[in-house]
Amino acid sequence: MNQTTKYANYIPMRELNTVDKQLYPFDAYNELLEQTPVRYDENRKCWDVFRYEDVQYVLKNPKLFSSQRNRSNQSLLYMDPPKHKQLRDLVNQAFTPKKIEQLAPHIREIAEDLLGPHLANGRIDLVHELAGPLPVIVIAELIGVPTTDRHTFKHLSDLLVKGARDDSEEAFQELMDEKAQAHEELEQYFTNIVNERRQALQDDLVSLLIEAEIEGQKLSDLEIVRFCILLLVAGNETTTNLITNAVRILCEQPELQQRIAEQPTLIPTTVEETLRYYPPIVAIGRVASEDVVLQGQTIQAGQQVISWVGAANRDERKFAQSEQFVPDRKPNQHMGFGFGIHFCLGAPLARLEGRIVLETLLAKMRNMKLEAGAELQPIQSAFVFGVREYPLGFDAIR
Repeated sequence: MNQTTKYANYIPMRELNTVDKQLYPFDAYNELLEQTPVRYDENRKCWDVFRYEDVQYVLKNPKLFSSQRNRSNQSLLYMDPPKHKQLRDLVNQAFTPKKIEQLAPHIREIAEDLLGPHLANGRIDLVHELAGPLPVIVIAELIGVPTTDRHTFKHLSDLLVKGARDDSEEAFQELMDEKAQAHEELEQYFTNIVNERRQALQDDLVSLLIEAEIEGQKLSDLEIVRFCILLLVAGNETTTNLITNAVRILCEQPELQQRIAEQPTLIPTTVEETLRYYPPIVAIGRVASEDVVLQGQTIQAGQQVISWVGAANRDERKFAQSEQFVPDRKPNQHMGFGFGIHFCLGAPLARLEGRIVLETLLAKMRNMKLEAGAELQPIQSAFVFGVREYPLGFDAIR
């Protein structure tokens, strides 16, 4: 087994060695996709897979490409069948699309409350004042924790998706220490919540998870705690970047912004095209369970495999006009929420939040644009695509 202890999805690719390339990595992805569709990266000690068909093959074959990294981590994200299916079936009882859709009026209310104070100013820090807080408030209310703690949640979530500053041993160890501390704090926080709910159940997700069972089996406290952490981190990071990336596209392409403002029925497909064109998650990690040959390359058992959905979503073999943002693209079989058994459990919620925020913004403002002189900074992560802040100027609709 050629198993490495360094998780490659936390280590930046050397091809993305400038801020400009991190803000727009898709030219680099396209070059790699065409020249080395499956390649071994000696710096990160992993295989990179770029083409759509190969990425899909990796993600839909959990027997060949395992999600399990650490046997002590019982999170749904790092689990293989049959345990994964059993836990996911349990969780699904508390997280159905129908229950999510019922949240729509309240999500709209939150969006309007967050946006309201900024309309008179004609500017908003999109990330910190709308796209960041909204999903954290929604997730916190769903789980059943105080929304007043949302700044703590956001800070700890950011640490859990953070990447190393470079590919050195020192940077990786520094990162892992930060992540361990953040995870420990969140585990303690949610353990206290679970203990409180065991004394008195409430109308929230933690209580539903405590009560849920399938074939007579219930979730352990640790499984509930780690699911809450996963939901908090994945839910708020993905949706924050989905919303911000969608607005970024509309600002970069003003004619598109005008078209969608005039045809709001395009908003749901605009959300889907954002997930393809500027996906919040660009890379997904697996470990080969046995030797596998892919595009003539032999991947050995135990080696890490990084599936670049950010590249696959631009593969012209799959998507006509792959470099164009097509707001009414159909079909649109992007992998912005992953693929296979680990397809994002929170996809219905992220889609709903993205749609409602875009509807709210386009109903209340015109001429959205990045403020003059603003210099975007990428999120420090090898697998999350987004920006740290986005100062947005606009004309409010009176």
